[in-house]
Amino acid sequence: MIVVDSSVWIDYFNGAETSQTDWLDFSLGNVPIITGDLILTEVLQGFRDDKDFAIARDLLLSVQCEPMGGQAIALESTMNYRFLRKQGVTVRKTIDVIIGTFCIHHQLALLHADRDFDPMVKFLGLKIIDT
Repeated sequence: MIVVDSSVWIDYFNGAETSQTDWLDFSLGNVPIITGDLILTEVLQGFRDDKDFAIARDLLLSVQCEPMGGQAIALESTMNYRFLRKQGVTVRKTIDVIIGTFCIHHQLALLHADRDFDPMVKFLGLKIIDT
């Protein structure tokens, strides 16, 4: 299973042609893709048009959605954030640490277009989809 980050979904719904959106477009229906509640929120909150919102919501709800938080992930995320800080890395968004930690914890690969995940790959062993 592959977790697709909000950075890719947002590009996808905005019609951006990137290697990540191309991978996603090809993989929908062919590769087991999951999303998380946090990703669902990040993506859907950005829609202004009700019709576009409904289309995106329906597509996102057609893939498996998992809760990404909870006490264990919160504690692991805290430890990962602190570890990265000790390496001289400050991740800009806490939600990215949670998403990355969720993927690491469940041994899932992440498709992303966000540099915040790069140190998690380097220092924490986050698996990513190389496009």
